[in-house]
Parts: sequence; C-alpha cells; structure tokens
Amino acid sequence: MSLILALADTRDPNSLASRLRRRRFELFKTLLARVPRPVNILDVGGTEAFWRDSDIVRDPSISVTLLNLAFAREASPQFRQVEGDARSLGFPDKSFDVVYSNSVIEHVGGAADQLRMATEVQRVGQRYFVQTPNYYFPIEPHFLVPGFQFLPVSARARLLNSFDLGWTKRELDLESARVVVDSVKLLRRSDLARFFPNSKIYDERYLGLTKSFIAYGGF
Repeated sequence: MSLILALADTRDPNSLASRLRRRRFELFKTLLARVPRPVNILDVGGTEAFWRDSDIVRDPSISVTLLNLAFAREASPQFRQVEGDARSLGFPDKSFDVVYSNSVIEHVGGAADQLRMATEVQRVGQRYFVQTPNYYFPIEPHFLVPGFQFLPVSARARLLNSFDLGWTKRELDLESARVVVDSVKLLRRSDLARFFPNSKIYDERYLGLTKSFIAYGGF
C-alpha cells in the first residue's frame, strides 16, 4: 500500500500521479493555444494551487473562475471564486470560453447527476475539457485498493469501517462508511461518450492500460 500511496501522491512532483497530471495539462495547453485571447476559464471543482503550479495564469489575457461547493480558505485577487453546484452552474449560456474540470464528475452522484453536470458544462462553455478516472483501471484511484470499485457497496463499506484506505481515514460507523464509498461513481468510456456526445475522448494510458479519460470539445 505504501508504494501505491507514493505513486498516487500529487504532492510529490515526481510521482506517477503528478507526471500524468502534467502530461494531461500539456494536452490542455495545446488546445488552449487555439483559443483567441482574452480567455475566461471556469474550473469546476478546482483550486488556486493547481493553477499557480502552471504557467497559464502568468498570461494576463487568461482569467480563471473557480467554482466549488464552498470557498477555499486561500484567496487571491488573481482568481474569482464562486460557490455553486456542478449540476446547476448558474451562469448564462456560453458565458465562458473554456470549462475545465479534473476528477469531479465521478463525485456528483449517480448517472442522472453526472448527466446534469455534463449538460451544464456544455451549456455554459463554448469549449470544455473534462477528465475522470477509468472505472476499469485495476487500482481504484480514491481508496487505492486494487479492484475496490468492483466490490459490492456493502463490502467496500466494511473495509472502510475497518481500515484506512488510501487517503481516506477509517470510518468508525458502518453507515458513514457506506455513504463515503457510495459517493464515488467511476465512469466507463461509454458513459463519458453518452454524456458528451459531440466530444473527442482521449485515453490517458499507463503501462498500456487506460487510467483515465478526457472528454473535450469545441476547440
């Protein structure tokens, strides 16, 4: 487990997760280069730290709005922060040049909620770039247990009721554990294609296996 944690640690710039994230962002930057300036980006579920680590925000012609369920503690005038729900973004149609989202759509609920988010992203954005982990990748990316996503919810809850799993601390109450494990709904490629029917889908691969998908369109 310690090896898996090390590979998945985004705080370490040399970890597998960090390397894949940088590669993913290079694809985004290539697409963003095609967009006329100035560019206003909506990041659904994003953080200031993520954007500060990139060189994109050094460009004064690019502005970033961060939307989350609650404001982050850190706040910089370089970013606009708004509270909101990914399933009901509350902005006018096509009000952003680009909507960006990284590993969020699997957290908003079941298929109906995921479709609502996807519809909203396509409604408010002239372009979009949405990443999500692959349901079929052998190691579940949140709890970092091989095959965890294939177990019944009851079995997953019992495991979290008994152990710390990945970055998630043990839940002492079984019902609370059930709520936590059931809050992650990983997507298949076919799900993403259905939610974003006019998109291109990029397969992010590791050792020949698809670790995550990126649906993008409008670029």
